[in-house]
Amino acid sequence: MADGEIFGKTGEGEAVHRFSITGGGLTANIMNWGAVLQDLRLAGHDAPLVLGFDRFEDYPLHSPYMGAIAGRYANRIAGGRFTIAGQQFQADKNFLGKHTLHGGSRSYGKQVWEVLLHGDDFVTFALHDPAGAMGFPGALDVVCTYRMKIPGTLSVELSATCDEPTLCNLAHHSYFNLDDGGSGDILDHRLMLPAEAYLPVDEELIPTGVVQPVGGTAFDFRRARTIRLEQEGEQVLYDHNFCLAAARGPLRQAAWAQGESSGVEMEVWSTEPGVQFYAGAKVERTVPGHGGRMYKAYAGFALEPQIWPDSPNRPYFPQAVLWPGEVYRQVTEYRFRMA
Repeated sequence: MADGEIFGKTGEGEAVHRFSITGGGLTANIMNWGAVLQDLRLAGHDAPLVLGFDRFEDYPLHSPYMGAIAGRYANRIAGGRFTIAGQQFQADKNFLGKHTLHGGSRSYGKQVWEVLLHGDDFVTFALHDPAGAMGFPGALDVVCTYRMKIPGTLSVELSATCDEPTLCNLAHHSYFNLDDGGSGDILDHRLMLPAEAYLPVDEELIPTGVVQPVGGTAFDFRRARTIRLEQEGEQVLYDHNFCLAAARGPLRQAAWAQGESSGVEMEVWSTEPGVQFYAGAKVERTVPGHGGRMYKAYAGFALEPQIWPDSPNRPYFPQAVLWPGEVYRQVTEYRFRMA
């Protein structure tokens, strides 16, 4: 259908449309609410590759950004405060009542996007975010295209323009399980992150400001290994930015992962200078996900290519300021194959 199917309605009564795209052995269902990747399947592998819900009603109430586009600023800004060109701003403090997370309580992942185009293997959405929304200066116009490529590739293409200097840091936020779709956990998945450094965080998950080499730490994934790693009898909590580069650049490999029992492999390639690896310690839900699965802790992991978190308050981090006349562009590809 050119307009997709009606998947549900928001609390304000606005219709939410869901679109199916296929190509390269992949099939995806994508909503215009949050530009959410609701389901993703690989030919020859029965289980879904991402966590999600079968009913739209569960997304606004229970989704921890599953499959969404996070913005205007993905990840965290300490205190929600930042300065651009000498002017100070205060963004919505939606994380612990202290900090900004993923752009505030009305994130891009919780809004209805306009549908621009839809074909067999792509869908394009647009969102106008007005000046002052969630405390961010200037209006931002965002375009998001999900596109299938051969072989087995889901491409997420993002662009944005502004009318005043502002922050722009967008990220795709799916939770992946390459084995059983979330019936079990992902701790025995193998993961490789080609990052020489990561950002340690404080008890509130705000970067300390240190850029720490991964060598000799629990954050060294330069050689593929399992996510499972216990220290003092507890699984290491992974919700950290891994530093890939000093600035956005050409498409580069950001991660590789493989399911322990299925052998399904996923490569992540992106233009972004960082990737946030979250192992899903708090992903447990009280309502069923795909196929009636009850997601427990570590049912899925997220790999979110982006600018490093809290960069507005760390001038030596890659920066996320977008100026009028510039075009923000991000391309991230998730490439799948059977072993």
